[in-house]
Amino acid sequence: MGKRVAIAKGQTRYNTVKKALEYIKDEIVEGIYGKNNVIIKPNLVSSYRQLASTHIDTIKAIFDFIKQYYNGKISIVEGSATNTITAFKNFGYTQFAQENRIELFDLNQDDYREVMIYDSNYSQIPVRISKKVLESDYRISSAVLKTHDTVIATLSIKNMVVGSILQGDKHRIHQGYKAINLNIYKIAKYVWPQLAIIDGFLAMEGDGPVSGTPVEMGIVIASTDAVAADTVGAYIMGFDPDEIGYLHYLKKAGIGEGSIEKIEIIGEKLENVRRKFKPHITYSLQRKWKIEDFNIEKLLS
Repeated sequence: MGKRVAIAKGQTRYNTVKKALEYIKDEIVEGIYGKNNVIIKPNLVSSYRQLASTHIDTIKAIFDFIKQYYNGKISIVEGSATNTITAFKNFGYTQFAQENRIELFDLNQDDYREVMIYDSNYSQIPVRISKKVLESDYRISSAVLKTHDTVIATLSIKNMVVGSILQGDKHRIHQGYKAINLNIYKIAKYVWPQLAIIDGFLAMEGDGPVSGTPVEMGIVIASTDAVAADTVGAYIMGFDPDEIGYLHYLKKAGIGEGSIEKIEIIGEKLENVRRKFKPHITYSLQRKWKIEDFNIEKLLS
């Protein structure tokens, strides 16, 4: 359980998301049983560019699927780097929430707890994390398959991590290519997604996470193991998952399955959907995240 990753391919985004979730239905049903506070966390990094943000059809598919097996509270939550409420309105979330009586919640306005991360010198500094995310008992990360300007690729784990940080503190994780990967790793352990969904129906390459260009893939990735999902996502984009720092650290710590050869793929075959994505222009610099002059074991603890 948990090492399986579903890859679905289809003609519409809604049906492809549902298809991916059906592949791992038993794991989802088992995981959500007895839970009372489910959150769905989209990626709305931009309030205006749809390509950079989770499409409402993805959220509709997740909601419709989950409601078949769960009768408790569902909230759609986000802490956008721009304006969350504007993003909700512009991308159809506000109307959907009203029609289905779902709570929309701006994490940037939430109460918080402090978690310690690192500055560029690896000294500890605090960052404010949303209590709404910390206290949820089932977290769904609805990410977009995209390249990134700092950590090569942004997938389900980074989506949950960065969105959970209150807006005024988001800049604090950006402490250079080395520290940011450590910081994503550190925060991820507090806000871990129980279900990872990566929408690659229309993905992004080049200058992501906002200004890249579209890639028509027609796929959706889903797993109850977020590391496995992100590992598969990175591989499909043509990257070695081990060259993405935060995935490397999670794998090193034994959190999730980060070895592509140990992951059971359900649905589409990996090589049939793999495509070399054009990386961000700073890709060569982003790869210099490895820490050689410090005791990495101490930093990861």
